[in-house]
Amino acid sequence: MNRSRLTLCAYLTSAIAVVSACKSQEDPASSANPTTTNQPAAKAPDAPSTTVPIPTVPSVATWELDPENSSVTFVSQHVHSKVRGLFPQPSGTVFLDEATPANCKIDASVDVNLISTGVEERDTHLKSADFFDVAKYPVATFVSTHVSRSNATSYSVTGNLKMRGVTKPVTLAVTLSPPFNHAGGIRRGVEATASINRRDFGINWDFPGEGSGVVVRDNIEITINAELVLRPASKGA
Repeated sequence: MNRSRLTLCAYLTSAIAVVSACKSQEDPASSANPTTTNQPAAKAPDAPSTTVPIPTVPSVATWELDPENSSVTFVSQHVHSKVRGLFPQPSGTVFLDEATPANCKIDASVDVNLISTGVEERDTHLKSADFFDVAKYPVATFVSTHVSRSNATSYSVTGNLKMRGVTKPVTLAVTLSPPFNHAGGIRRGVEATASINRRDFGINWDFPGEGSGVVVRDNIEITINAELVLRPASKGA
């Protein structure tokens, strides 16, 4: 072997030795125990599960809607798509008798002037006499007439919905959450759904020349999401 080849071999051997030494310094654990280099990293333990404590509440009590955490939404079929709208900040009270659901009472209202669909021009039209006519009928109300319960959390609530000066019976399917502590009070979550026919309330507008119920369908889906706050018992009660 000539001198140039001997020099090249010596250079490569020195380079390999240097790389091996550096790797051993950077990863002493893998050098000491090479069989562990391909082992997966230890899995961190799962965070402990937490549960929301359920406070004790009276079986007969009055609850008030928290407007800031409540809303009434609706969905209307628009030809082959859907338009969604919102009535924010409803107000009202719920008298709850869990032992005798028939004694329960619900009284709620919304400010129709606050209607929002995300499109100002459409909202202005909805406030006009073609739809809600808010100049004459600024508030819509619901007052229960009968309450029944199918299980611990599910209720059927029938009541009178007054909208645009017309009162019609409507039945809500209601789901009630367990009570929970928040912001210095005891609260419950409520979700209620119903379907109404807009023409029952005198909302008969149709897009000119496109037929009845084509642009705006007659059936409107309503969803109420509300947070109830327990009203403190009166002194001496």
